[in-house]
Amino acid sequence: MNNNSMQMNRIIKFFSLIQVALFLVPVYSKAQSQTNILPGWAFGGFVRPGNINPIISPDSTVFFNDPMSGKPNAWESDNTFNPAATIKDGKVVVLYRSEDHSGEGIGFHTSRIGYAESSDGLHFKRKKVPVLFPAKDAQKEFEWPGGCEDPRVAMTESGMYVMFYTQWNRKLPRLGVATSKDLITWQKHGPIFRKAYNGRFFNMATKSASILTKMSGDKQVIVKINGKYWMYWGEHHVYAATSTNLIDWQPG
Repeated sequence: MNNNSMQMNRIIKFFSLIQVALFLVPVYSKAQSQTNILPGWAFGGFVRPGNINPIISPDSTVFFNDPMSGKPNAWESDNTFNPAATIKDGKVVVLYRSEDHSGEGIGFHTSRIGYAESSDGLHFKRKKVPVLFPAKDAQKEFEWPGGCEDPRVAMTESGMYVMFYTQWNRKLPRLGVATSKDLITWQKHGPIFRKAYNGRFFNMATKSASILTKMSGDKQVIVKINGKYWMYWGEHHVYAATSTNLIDWQPG
């Protein structure tokens, strides 16, 4: 096996671990320890730490000025779920999908992405307004009225955060990408497959992207392999895609 293949295998194994970390804040307590025999590559074991769950719940008392309707909106009154987690300035930051009461049934609310942070990984303080949401911008046709869903986030070596999320206009889900230096102010870059193969994937349903990372010192950062960034994506099946700039992606 050559060096590139060995590196790829190590990265893929590590990436498998990160999928767990995106959805769970690992907490271990000696008082709650139990026998949990796991393979050598796995995190473990996970336990529910006391009576703190759920860490984030719907809140019908919080409003923000919705730029689409021009009215106050109870943006996280119905559901709070599908989070991503990362570390910034020594704190755990969770970006989570929230839904309002604008519709009935799955897919007919409007989703926005909220922000919560914690110094211990257990107790979270939320911002009162979402950090990514449909607006009267270049992405309106892809994000309204369904919203911005299901974030996945990772960081580059230079400290830029890259978030993949689902743009949902209640017609077709598309993978979008946004970037930020602080996890609060985001620049939207639009559908990630818009340019690939002359638009072949632009009008296909795409969801659920996670990028390959590695450990660099004490930080988890986005990695290049053979000169390209790599991601896995898909819902019913798992596919791969590559990019040279983190914005425009090409399915493999």
